[in-house]
Amino acid sequence: MVANVVTSCRIFFSAIIFFVPVFSPVFYGCYLAAGFTDMIDGTIARKLGTDGEFGAKLDTMADIVFVTAAAYKILPVMKIPKSIWIWIGLIALIKIINIISGFVVAKQFVSAHTKANKITGLLMFVLPLTMEVVELHYSALVVCVVATFAAIQEGHFIRTGKVE
Repeated sequence: MVANVVTSCRIFFSAIIFFVPVFSPVFYGCYLAAGFTDMIDGTIARKLGTDGEFGAKLDTMADIVFVTAAAYKILPVMKIPKSIWIWIGLIALIKIINIISGFVVAKQFVSAHTKANKITGLLMFVLPLTMEVVELHYSALVVCVVATFAAIQEGHFIRTGKVE
């Protein structure tokens, strides 16, 4: 129950992001609060023994709302090089292949919560916070390298049945 309230707060903070100026103090506050709730809701659920299917689905929905809100506000102001867009497309293709492989291997949607995927998520979360001090080309390069490794590793785990 407590974890679901924390997860619901991520949806609330994410909704606010849609309506405030990008990179304003309110934007940063909601962005950081949403990221913090993402980091702690699963831990709270496991510690309290309240993790379950509803919480997992709510978490996924909250993640989608957060990523959508952040992308809607941040992507228009980022000058992402064409080469990075192509790389992102290749990573997305690998992820799509992983989803299809999961259906073929397990006859259901399979999601691999690997350490590499978690590191990728952290790097993607931190990237907008570093835009004022690190040139996007360099920070995006790091994120793409880690995301590529994570996607390939995830596919290997799915196809070998070693999903974490």
